[in-house]
Amino acid sequence: MNNLNEKQKMLSGEMYDAADGTLVKERQKCKYLCFEYNHIPPSKLKERKALIKRLFGKTEKMFHIEQPFYCDYGYNIEIGENFYTNHNVVILDCAKVTFGDNVFIAPNCGFYTAGHPLDAETRNKGLEYALPITVGDNVWIGAGCSILPGVTIGDNAVIGAGSVVVKDIPANVLAVGNPCKVIKEIL
Repeated sequence: MNNLNEKQKMLSGEMYDAADGTLVKERQKCKYLCFEYNHIPPSKLKERKALIKRLFGKTEKMFHIEQPFYCDYGYNIEIGENFYTNHNVVILDCAKVTFGDNVFIAPNCGFYTAGHPLDAETRNKGLEYALPITVGDNVWIGAGCSILPGVTIGDNAVIGAGSVVVKDIPANVLAVGNPCKVIKEIL
């Protein structure tokens, strides 16, 4: 018998109940912090940075996150040095989302760790699962990209605008499309 609570199930990649009281409270807290962040005047960079440091699981010294920004929990997000996201980035961090150093993300991108069962009966019970996303060093992600559960993007990769990344992308490549596919190596 599985003795894990719903948060432990979520973090371990098992099916979990997203309506669990603890998870709902944690998401509400995070939503409040995102709301607060998105309403800090753009000129108050120190306040913005301090709030992100409270929200994220790990940050380095140099990062910039344009407003608006949204996430589910915050504590599952880790960013490397010299991290940048443009406007309207969403990170559904039900599982760990890790970004390396020198990662640049264009506007309107989403990183979605949450997945839902194909079986309608199970899905309608509110059950879901979460798989981690890992983005290596020196990665550029173009505008309007969706990165789906369980994906790893290798170092020095470039993901073209509008791509839907459904499986791993190796290092040192340009990849584009829906589904995202490697179109050439970057030397």
